[in-house]
Amino acid sequence: MEALLVSLGVVVLAEMGDKTQLLALLLAARFRAPLRVLLGILTATLANHLLAGAVGTTLAAHLRPALLRGLLAASFFVSAGWMLWPDRAPQAAPRDARLGAYGTTVLSFFLLEMGDKTQFATLALAARYQALLPVVAGTTLGMLLADAPVVWLGEAAAQRLPLRLINRFAALVCLLLGVLVLVRR
Repeated sequence: MEALLVSLGVVVLAEMGDKTQLLALLLAARFRAPLRVLLGILTATLANHLLAGAVGTTLAAHLRPALLRGLLAASFFVSAGWMLWPDRAPQAAPRDARLGAYGTTVLSFFLLEMGDKTQFATLALAARYQALLPVVAGTTLGMLLADAPVVWLGEAAAQRLPLRLINRFAALVCLLLGVLVLVRR
Protein backbone atom coordinates (compact mmCIF):
# COMPACT_ATOMS: atom_id res chain seq x y z
CA MET A 1 0.00 0.00 0.00
CA GLU A 2 2.92 2.36 0.73
CA ALA A 3 4.27 1.87 -2.80
CA LEU A 4 0.92 2.77 -4.33
CA LEU A 5 0.33 5.84 -2.16
CA VAL A 6 3.85 7.26 -2.47
CA SER A 7 3.80 6.68 -6.24
CA LEU A 8 0.42 8.37 -6.55
CA GLY A 9 1.52 11.38 -4.49
CA VAL A 10 4.81 11.87 -6.28
CA VAL A 11 3.22 11.81 -9.74
CA VAL A 12 0.25 14.03 -8.86
CA LEU A 13 2.67 16.65 -7.58
CA ALA A 14 5.17 16.17 -10.41
CA GLU A 15 2.47 16.54 -13.07
CA MET A 16 1.26 19.97 -11.94
CA GLY A 17 2.31 22.31 -14.72
CA ASP A 18 4.12 19.51 -16.57
CA LYS A 19 4.19 19.49 -20.36
CA THR A 20 1.89 16.44 -20.47
CA GLN A 21 -0.69 18.32 -18.40
CA LEU A 22 -0.44 21.16 -20.88
CA LEU A 23 -0.80 18.66 -23.73
CA ALA A 24 -3.96 17.34 -22.05
CA LEU A 25 -5.35 20.88 -22.12
CA LEU A 26 -4.47 21.29 -25.81
CA LEU A 27 -6.00 17.93 -26.75
CA ALA A 28 -9.17 18.64 -24.79
CA ALA A 29 -9.54 21.99 -26.54
CA ARG A 30 -8.74 20.51 -29.96
CA PHE A 31 -11.07 17.50 -29.84
CA ARG A 32 -13.71 18.51 -27.28
CA ALA A 33 -14.02 14.84 -26.34
CA PRO A 34 -12.90 14.68 -22.70
CA LEU A 35 -13.69 11.01 -22.11
CA ARG A 36 -11.74 9.86 -25.17
CA VAL A 37 -8.82 12.13 -24.23
CA LEU A 38 -8.78 10.71 -20.68
CA LEU A 39 -8.95 7.12 -21.97
CA GLY A 40 -6.04 7.93 -24.27
CA ILE A 41 -4.06 9.34 -21.33
CA LEU A 42 -4.84 6.18 -19.34
CA THR A 43 -3.72 3.87 -22.15
CA ALA A 44 -0.52 5.77 -22.91
CA THR A 45 0.40 6.14 -19.25
CA LEU A 46 -0.18 2.46 -18.49
CA ALA A 47 2.04 1.42 -21.39
CA ASN A 48 4.75 3.94 -20.60
CA HIS A 49 4.81 3.34 -16.85
CA LEU A 50 4.66 -0.46 -17.21
CA LEU A 51 7.77 -0.20 -19.34
CA ALA A 52 9.52 2.09 -16.85
CA GLY A 53 8.42 -0.01 -13.88
CA ALA A 54 9.64 -3.21 -15.51
CA VAL A 55 13.06 -1.64 -16.05
CA GLY A 56 13.12 -0.45 -12.43
CA THR A 57 12.21 -3.82 -10.93
CA THR A 58 14.70 -5.57 -13.22
CA LEU A 59 17.49 -3.24 -12.12
CA ALA A 60 16.55 -3.82 -8.48
CA ALA A 61 16.79 -7.57 -8.98
CA HIS A 62 20.24 -7.42 -10.60
CA LEU A 63 22.13 -4.68 -8.76
CA ARG A 64 23.89 -4.95 -5.41
CA PRO A 65 21.81 -3.31 -2.67
CA ALA A 66 24.40 -0.62 -1.89
CA LEU A 67 24.73 0.35 -5.56
CA LEU A 68 20.96 0.33 -6.00
CA ARG A 69 20.50 2.60 -2.95
CA GLY A 70 23.05 5.05 -4.32
CA LEU A 71 21.44 5.10 -7.76
CA LEU A 72 17.96 5.48 -6.31
CA ALA A 73 19.00 8.33 -4.02
CA ALA A 74 20.72 10.06 -6.95
CA SER A 75 17.63 9.59 -9.13
CA PHE A 76 15.38 11.15 -6.50
CA PHE A 77 17.81 14.06 -6.07
CA VAL A 78 17.88 14.60 -9.85
CA SER A 79 14.07 14.43 -9.92
CA ALA A 80 13.90 17.03 -7.15
CA GLY A 81 16.01 19.42 -9.23
CA TRP A 82 14.06 18.57 -12.38
CA MET A 83 10.78 19.51 -10.72
CA LEU A 84 12.09 22.99 -10.07
CA TRP A 85 12.84 23.45 -13.78
CA PRO A 86 9.68 24.73 -15.52
CA ASP A 87 8.39 22.81 -18.51
CA ARG A 88 7.64 24.49 -21.80
CA ALA A 89 4.20 23.97 -23.24
CA PRO A 90 3.88 21.90 -26.40
CA GLN A 91 3.49 24.30 -29.30
CA ALA A 92 0.17 22.93 -30.53
CA ALA A 93 -2.04 19.90 -30.27
CA PRO A 94 -1.38 17.37 -33.04
CA ARG A 95 -3.57 17.97 -36.06
CA ASP A 96 -3.88 14.40 -37.35
CA ALA A 97 -7.64 13.89 -37.15
CA ARG A 98 -7.37 10.44 -38.78
CA LEU A 99 -6.38 9.02 -35.39
CA GLY A 100 -9.22 10.78 -33.59
CA ALA A 101 -9.16 12.04 -30.02
CA TYR A 102 -8.26 8.68 -28.47
CA GLY A 103 -5.54 7.66 -30.94
CA THR A 104 -3.94 11.09 -31.07
CA THR A 105 -3.87 11.25 -27.27
CA VAL A 106 -2.36 7.77 -26.91
CA LEU A 107 0.38 8.50 -29.44
CA SER A 108 1.11 12.04 -28.21
CA PHE A 109 1.15 11.15 -24.51
CA PHE A 110 3.23 8.02 -24.96
CA LEU A 111 5.89 9.87 -26.94
CA LEU A 112 5.89 12.95 -24.70
CA GLU A 113 6.23 10.80 -21.57
CA MET A 114 9.38 9.09 -22.90
CA GLY A 115 12.20 10.38 -20.73
CA ASP A 116 9.84 12.61 -18.74
CA LYS A 117 10.23 13.08 -14.99
CA THR A 118 7.16 10.93 -14.26
CA GLN A 119 8.59 8.04 -16.28
CA PHE A 120 11.88 8.49 -14.48
CA ALA A 121 10.06 8.60 -11.12
CA THR A 122 8.15 5.43 -12.00
CA LEU A 123 11.41 3.61 -12.78
CA ALA A 124 12.96 4.78 -9.51
CA LEU A 125 9.89 3.98 -7.41
CA ALA A 126 9.58 0.51 -8.93
CA ALA A 127 13.23 -0.14 -8.16
CA ARG A 128 12.83 1.24 -4.64
CA TYR A 129 9.73 -0.77 -3.73
CA GLN A 130 10.32 -3.73 -6.06
CA ALA A 131 6.56 -3.79 -6.55
CA LEU A 132 5.67 -3.29 -10.20
CA LEU A 133 1.88 -3.29 -10.08
CA PRO A 134 1.33 -1.04 -7.04
CA VAL A 135 3.84 1.49 -8.37
CA VAL A 136 2.37 1.52 -11.89
CA ALA A 137 -1.16 1.72 -10.46
CA GLY A 138 -0.11 4.66 -8.26
CA THR A 139 1.75 6.56 -10.97
CA THR A 140 -1.02 5.99 -13.51
CA LEU A 141 -3.72 7.08 -11.08
CA GLY A 142 -1.58 10.08 -10.19
CA MET A 143 -1.33 11.04 -13.86
CA LEU A 144 -5.10 10.79 -14.24
CA LEU A 145 -5.79 12.76 -11.06
CA ALA A 146 -3.50 15.55 -12.26
CA ASP A 147 -4.76 15.62 -15.85
CA ALA A 148 -8.51 15.00 -15.44
CA PRO A 149 -9.33 18.43 -14.00
CA VAL A 150 -7.47 20.08 -16.86
CA VAL A 151 -9.31 17.98 -19.43
CA TRP A 152 -12.74 18.52 -17.86
CA LEU A 153 -12.43 22.08 -16.62
CA GLY A 154 -9.88 23.46 -19.01
CA GLU A 155 -7.60 26.40 -18.72
CA ALA A 156 -9.59 28.14 -15.98
CA ALA A 157 -8.76 25.34 -13.53
CA ALA A 158 -5.16 25.10 -14.65
CA GLN A 159 -4.51 28.79 -14.14
CA ARG A 160 -5.83 28.85 -10.56
CA LEU A 161 -3.34 26.31 -9.22
CA PRO A 162 -0.20 27.65 -7.49
CA LEU A 163 2.13 25.70 -9.81
CA ARG A 164 5.39 27.13 -8.47
CA LEU A 165 4.46 26.15 -4.90
CA ILE A 166 3.28 22.70 -6.00
CA ASN A 167 6.51 22.11 -7.95
CA ARG A 168 8.60 23.15 -4.93
CA PHE A 169 6.65 20.79 -2.69
CA ALA A 170 7.12 17.96 -5.22
CA ALA A 171 10.86 18.67 -5.28
CA LEU A 172 10.93 18.51 -1.48
CA VAL A 173 9.11 15.16 -1.53
CA CYS A 174 11.67 13.75 -3.99
CA LEU A 175 14.51 15.14 -1.92
CA LEU A 176 13.09 13.45 1.20
CA LEU A 177 12.63 10.17 -0.69
CA GLY A 178 16.30 10.33 -1.71
CA VAL A 179 17.38 10.89 1.88
CA LEU A 180 15.12 8.05 3.08
CA VAL A 181 16.65 5.69 0.55
CA LEU A 182 20.11 6.51 1.89
CA VAL A 183 19.29 6.16 5.60
CA ARG A 184 16.74 3.33 5.46
CA ARG A 185 17.93 -0.19 4.86
